[in-house]
Order: sequence, then structure tokens, then C-alpha cells
Amino acid sequence: MSSSKGEKKMFTYGPVGVSLTTKQAMLRDVGSRDTEFINAVKFIRSRLLEFAGVSDDKFTCVPMQGTGTFGIEAVISTTVPKNGKILILDNGTRTTISKLVDIFGLDSVMLSFPEDRGIDVKKVEECLQNHKFTNVSVVHCETRSGVMNPIGEIGALVRKYNPDATYFVDAMTSFGIVPMDLEADNVDFVVSSSDKSMSSVPGFAFIIANKEKLLQCKGQARSLSLDLVDQYEGLELNGQFRFTPPTHVMLAFRQNLLEIEAEGGILGRAKRFKQNSDVLKAGMEKMGFKRLVMGNDESVIITNFHSPKHPNFDLQDFVKRLNEKDQVIIKSKTKTPTFSICNLGNLHPEDMTHLLKCISEVCTEMNIPLPLSE
Repeated sequence: MSSSKGEKKMFTYGPVGVSLTTKQAMLRDVGSRDTEFINAVKFIRSRLLEFAGVSDDKFTCVPMQGTGTFGIEAVISTTVPKNGKILILDNGTRTTISKLVDIFGLDSVMLSFPEDRGIDVKKVEECLQNHKFTNVSVVHCETRSGVMNPIGEIGALVRKYNPDATYFVDAMTSFGIVPMDLEADNVDFVVSSSDKSMSSVPGFAFIIANKEKLLQCKGQARSLSLDLVDQYEGLELNGQFRFTPPTHVMLAFRQNLLEIEAEGGILGRAKRFKQNSDVLKAGMEKMGFKRLVMGNDESVIITNFHSPKHPNFDLQDFVKRLNEKDQVIIKSKTKTPTFSICNLGNLHPEDMTHLLKCISEVCTEMNIPLPLSE
């Protein structure tokens, strides 16, 4: 049953479990115009550029209040011109971007692929050969399934066939874990958020933007609060947000960045996430659970497992029983019945081992023999 303190281990893709010291960093009040806070924002913007592997000569980091979806909307709202046309590359689900395109009334083409494998670059090439696009968007690590997409190969095709197009990557669950080379991959805009892959508390998104491409979008935004150019110019002018910033969240994020650096940066974190993933996959395979995504297309970040076909298995009950043991997983939003286990946040190999023990106990409680026979 749940612990008396209600302390839970979060195996979800957001919100994620964060360190105690990150949470403690929020226990102070600072003003949005305080020198300390302005310096904290400057530090955050600079460090995120370093994590992205780019310099401030060509790129900038623009934090935006709200969740990661706010950042995605800011990019779509700001970068797609009035008479533009966007190519949406999609792994089998209706994406946030496709909904935004409908709301804004934008011309678009959606190229859909199976949810259990990466995007087929040959089909992308065929599409780019036959259409003229102003914008192209893709998700690096698909949140619903955990599948990884080849952003470098896609970026090369965008530059080859639509050289003036703006290439946008949603890296919500991969930024700061999976190294990216934005310049080599021809990426113009990347969006992530303070939680998910960055392992802090939710409250703001951030956009790594090609400065030249960004400034070309001045006056295009379809929103006041999510005007990416206006937000950038305000930060450059005086280091301040245009509207009230999430001060406590940003203090927590500053502390979180220091902890990431102490762990060895992106490479150090990637090593831990790989260890977590290896422990999880080996343990689940031993119990007979099958993964949705296999081989080169799978990530070390999010792993989806097929729901067992045993007559006693009920996914909602399975998730509930694990929650009662303080192990929080979620039912996936994939078309195929699966559940998702994520390695994001303040998780370590011993946490994965304990989760596996709890999964075994829940299966026993549900009278499901292990290993699974299917």
C-alpha cells in the first residue's frame, strides 16, 4: 500500500520525480526584476545553449511561460507565414501540431507512419520532392510510444529539396539526454520544457532558435503572449520577461542544471538513463512482457509494453495496484493497448529494480502467472 508520506516514484513522462534539493530551491521568493532572478534567467539561457551544442552567435534560447505545449504553439504561431505550408511528420497519432494547424487555419500536409517504428525517410523524400513547404516539423522521441525519429536524415532532405524551409524539432522527452547536432542536422527550432527530459518541475518551455530564422518571423505571430520574437527581444533588451515569469520554477531549474553538470552533463545523464533502461527491459523480458518498439527505433527514455492477453489482466487495475505501491506508471495513448514506463526524472537503477519487484507482486495479486506464456 501507499507510504504514509505519499512519496511516489514517477515512471511517467511528465511531471517527473525531482530531487529534494531542486524542490527546496523553490522555497525562496524573488522579484521578477531582481538582479538575482535576471542573472538566473541569463544563466539558464546560456547553459541550455551549451546543452544544445550551439553558440550564441547563431542561436538563442527563449524561455516561455507555461508547459512544453506552450512552446510548441509559440513556434507554430510565430514561424509559419500567413500563406505558408507545413509538413507534419507523425508516428501514427494525431499530434499537437496538427491540432494547432487546424486552429490557425494553416495549409498543411500530414505524413503518417506506424506508431511502433521510426519515420521512413524515403517517403519523406518523396513528399519533399513533390511539395513546396515553408515549414517542416517532427518529434525527436515520440512521447506516446518512445520511438526515436532520424532528425538528422530528415534535416538533410529538408535542406536538399526545400532549402528555405524552417525545420522544427519537438525534443520534449529527448533534449539533454540524447545529444543533438543542430547545425549539422539543419535544425532551426527545438522545443523542450523544464520538466520531462530536463528532470525539473513543470512551469516553462524553452525554445532553442536560429537567430536569423527567428528574426525573419517578426510580426507573424498569431498570439500576443506566445509571440516568440517579442519574447526574445524583451529578454535581450533588459533580461526580463514581458509578463509575470514563473520565478520559483526557474530557481528550481537553475539548481537542477547545477546537478546535471555535477552528474557529468548530457553524457553522464545518458549513461544513467541507459542503465535504467537496461535494467527495466531485462527484467520485463524475464517476466515475459513484450515491447512495442524494438531495435534501432526504440529509446532509452520511454518504453511501452504490450498489455498481456491473460484473461485476468486489466490495465486500469494494473496501473492502480502499482500506484498503491507508490509506483506511478501510465496507460499509453497508443492505438495498440500498451502501458508506458519512463526513465525520466530522478530515477536510478535501484528504482527500476524495485519497480520490477512491484510489477511481479501485482501480477501475483491478479493471479497472472509469470513468466507470461504468450
